[in-house]
Amino acid sequence: MNSNEIAQYIEATNGMAKPWLLLQLRLQKLQERRDSIPADEYANELADIHQSLMNLGEWWIGMEDQVF
Repeated sequence: MNSNEIAQYIEATNGMAKPWLLLQLRLQKLQERRDSIPADEYANELADIHQSLMNLGEWWIGMEDQVF
């Protein structure tokens, strides 16, 4: 999926309240720009996305039936 398709999916499924989907969108957008940005900028943005993912923690606890 490209970033436009991911964004459409997020909108269609009311996924704005699901931060893990927004992280997937950020990651895809970064991947699409990878060849047009310096390597250090790519690494910094990737590290920021990774930190955001780690900040989510174990978000699925108690919602396993709904998300898996």
